[in-house]
Amino acid sequence: MAMTLRLNDEQERALAMLAEVNGVSKHEAVVRAITEAAARSVRDDRVRALSRDGRPRYAALLDRLAQ
Repeated sequence: MAMTLRLNDEQERALAMLAEVNGVSKHEAVVRAITEAAARSVRDDRVRALSRDGRPRYAALLDRLAQ
């Protein structure tokens, strides 16, 4: 799917730097950034869910560790 990405000058410089540092094209740098951001978001959501679900189960232990 074709897509137009509009960047301001600062964003363009950041993208060019990211591509150069990683030795890839700007297109590849954008694709990687999107993929990595999505993966982080999914991991963060999973960690939050595990924490939320585990807190009641381990509340007594967490309280003792906090002392």
